[in-house]
Amino acid sequence: MKSYKLEHVNEPVLLEETFPYSLPPLNHFNDIISETIDGKTVTFDPKTVKDRDIHITDTTFRDGQQARPPYTKDQMVKIFELMSQLGGPQGVIRQTEFFLYTKNDRETIDACRNLGLDFPQITGWIRANKADFRLVKEMGLKETGMLTSCSDYHIFHKQNQTRQEAFDQYVEVVEAALEHGIRPRCHLEDVTRADMKGFVVPFVQKLEKLTENEPEEMKVKIRLCDTMGFGLSYPNVEEPRSIPKMIWRMKQECGIPSERLEWHGHNDFHKVHINGATAWIYGLDAVNTTLFGFGERTGNPPMEGALIEYIALKGDLNGINLPVITEIANYFRDEINAEIPSNYPFVGSDFNTTRAGIHAGGLRRGEKIYNIFDTTTLLNRPPQVAITDKTGTDGVALWVNKFLGLEGEEQLTVMKVARIQRWVMDQYDKKGRLTAISNQELEEQVKQHFPDLYEKAKNR
Repeated sequence: MKSYKLEHVNEPVLLEETFPYSLPPLNHFNDIISETIDGKTVTFDPKTVKDRDIHITDTTFRDGQQARPPYTKDQMVKIFELMSQLGGPQGVIRQTEFFLYTKNDRETIDACRNLGLDFPQITGWIRANKADFRLVKEMGLKETGMLTSCSDYHIFHKQNQTRQEAFDQYVEVVEAALEHGIRPRCHLEDVTRADMKGFVVPFVQKLEKLTENEPEEMKVKIRLCDTMGFGLSYPNVEEPRSIPKMIWRMKQECGIPSERLEWHGHNDFHKVHINGATAWIYGLDAVNTTLFGFGERTGNPPMEGALIEYIALKGDLNGINLPVITEIANYFRDEINAEIPSNYPFVGSDFNTTRAGIHAGGLRRGEKIYNIFDTTTLLNRPPQVAITDKTGTDGVALWVNKFLGLEGEEQLTVMKVARIQRWVMDQYDKKGRLTAISNQELEEQVKQHFPDLYEKAKNR
């Protein structure tokens, strides 16, 4: 065992190359990663993610609507416009897909197209049959996703088909798309529960063969759909649950490059975000998401989490307008009446609010100590403190100084706010209170104990 000695330093080592504060913490990789596939060792270099055109696609208007009441046309157009602002001019949010079945969906697509925005590009979603394909042609879309279920659970028990029948049906619809100049994107539903060598690989190889002579913008795309959330990121997991092995087979055995591979996950086992990030790291370019993870059952990769992960992997915003995610969250709460848990990362009402006294003390001494990054600049969400019996005098001092707008040497010390802290504790110790102290109550205490400072703050 190697022995280490305590190092004495004159300045703190804050690891700012990893924790710059002006950005989310950055992901740095040391070594290549290895997997054992069919008895041989294959390697992956996670550092290549910085050089690839990784990006985000969206299914808020498709999978996201399978988890909630339908959005109105006006709501979808507003969300689409905000999503375009959020992803920025480089199209980090590259595409969004729509259902095509209702009049509301079709009118919404027309309204979104009339905005004249470059991103996100609008695509469709259909089942793999010719009747649905007619809708794509009528809407004039350049690309559509099509459901190509690939596990025997679906082929035998849902579709009542043999593998050959499913194979032939899927191929026929892909051929029809190509004949009409529409790019096919095949969604391999339930791929993490499918026979990889017996169905998935030969099917994808056939698709690649169909489009090998097509121009690049017409070559087939493959969406890997972890429909039940069975996918695993761990090294050397057996197939079909292994995300690294699956991506390797798509690229090396089927010839599908990174730019034509996409990951679509579900959160049944709380792995939806890490599985999406793993897919990026192991070599595909697109991760399919929804705003705030709304999606069927447990939901899909949350777009806001994917955006933060993108920045962490790339080390750059690349035009992403992060404060817009706060605007979108407010729109969902105020206009759509969608419930976002208060502790939900990045957008919950209390995500950067502390109630712990020791955390409040850290915040009072330096925001970087207990705030994950510069949430004021990046999300338009300054760190907050909520006052309870656990917050302590540090928390009260932090709240009061923020309310009064005092900084530096002007700030009130913990001794000066001790009377307010005693009032807070009386509410719990003497009156049996269980809820947090409201901002209005605290404001009244400030007015009572610091009238001059209060009037100055109100007149700012």
